[in-house]
Order: sequence, then C-alpha cells, then structure tokens
Amino acid sequence: MASDFSSNLALLCSYNASIAEVCRKLSINRQQFNKYLSGQSRPSRNNMRRICDFFGVSEAEMLLDHAQFEQLIGLRRRPAQNTDLAEPLKHLDRLYQKSQNLDKYLGWYFRYFFSFGNSGLVLRSLASITSAEGKYYWKNIEIIRDPRSGRSHQVNKYEGSVFYLADRIYIVEYETLERNTITQATLYPSHRHRLDRLVGIQTGGPTRRGRKPCASRVVLDYLGRDIDLRQGLRMTGLFAPDSGEVHPDIVDLVVNEIPPGDHVLEVDEP
Repeated sequence: MASDFSSNLALLCSYNASIAEVCRKLSINRQQFNKYLSGQSRPSRNNMRRICDFFGVSEAEMLLDHAQFEQLIGLRRRPAQNTDLAEPLKHLDRLYQKSQNLDKYLGWYFRYFFSFGNSGLVLRSLASITSAEGKYYWKNIEIIRDPRSGRSHQVNKYEGSVFYLADRIYIVEYETLERNTITQATLYPSHRHRLDRLVGIQTGGPTRRGRKPCASRVVLDYLGRDIDLRQGLRMTGLFAPDSGEVHPDIVDLVVNEIPPGDHVLEVDEP
C-alpha cells in the first residue's frame, strides 16, 4: 500500500511543472515530500488532506492499486474531443450572444478581496479583460507573498470569460494549472465617464482550508490599457488591512460584514 501511495503521488506530480512547485503550493518541506515519494514515510492526516485537496482526489483514491489509480487519473485527464465540446459550448455561445458590449472595460486591474486561505489579509492580484472576435476574456495572476518578508511562495494563474448581462458584469474564471477550482464574480458596471473601480461579490473554493465554499466582497481597481506589467506584478501580494499598502477606501469596500437585521452578504451600488 505504501508503494502504491508513493507511485500514485509521483504520477500526480508528473502533471505539474516540477516537484519543487508542488511543494511550494502545498507549503510542505521538499525533504519531507521526497520521503513521501520514496515510500520512506506517510503524510500526517493534515498533510494527507492538503495533498488530496490540492490534486482533487480522495484519500481512498490515493491508496488505490497503482494500476487502478493510473487508469482513473488518465480518464479524468482525457482530452475532450470536439464532439464532446459541441453540446456544452452552446450554453456559453448563448450567453455571449446576449452579452452587451464591454469595450469600455478592456484593460488591466488590481483585484482586491480578503483572502479565502490567509485569514485577515487582503489579496491584491493583477487581472486583465481582453476581447477577440466579439467575445471577452479574463486573466488573473495571484502571487502569494509573505507580508513580512515579501518573499513569494505561490503563484496562481486564472483564465475565464466575461459577460455583461442585465446591467451586471459576470466573470467566471478557473485555475489553469490543476483546473480544479472555479471562481464567479458579479460586479456593478460603471456609469461614470471615467472608469475607476468596480465593486461586487465573488464566490469560490480556496486551495487551502479544505476547499470550503466562500463568498467575499471584491473590488477591481482600473489601471489602464497599457501598463508596466513587471511593476504591476511586483505590487501584488498579501497585505494587512492596516499596513498602509492598500488604500483605506478599498479596505472599507472589501470588508465582509453583514449588518444586524440583514441575512446575506451584499454590496451597495457605488
């Protein structure tokens, strides 16, 4: 069973850029992780849960006979054929056909919200809205840095689609490496001449804390259509709300509080 587990873990790691990257994302010591891969030791229950959550498998599946596990993972990662895509994609096409023009919103944004997996810290990521052939697309890069040292230990990349329906902007994104998490945001459009901030609510499942479903207020702060990309990425990371790194107005907009008498998390139109 131990050899099956280590072989199964090695198979999952092979779908990533490197074992070092897996260790960084899991926040597990590389030396300890190597012992799991070699079969010298088994993860603690906490580490086992983190590993399973990260790869999107159950503990029972991780302990399967390696041949069975390889067949299971191969099935899950089988490339979709064109015939498989034709039917589901019609739903996206229907939304795109109904979606209004979003040219006003093309460009780069800082995205702010209280991190799902790092309690009490505001996450600032760099995102963009682009267009091609009448459709609108989203990209988002999160660099998780230690707020004290500034050192980065995790990079998450997301892509998705943007729709403008019934006077609301909808963003649906997925994590591009493991493709096992989806975030959906609903934002108020801007009716001002100059685009500045978009506010709304987003839902998703963090890659930490056992993937508990979460909801939060979110702000997109417009940067423009042409920016210094490297400088923008250097400014991303996790920040304490009182650190001075995030404007107080933005902190106020992303604080997640439900006033007495209310029962749902909501945001007022700006």
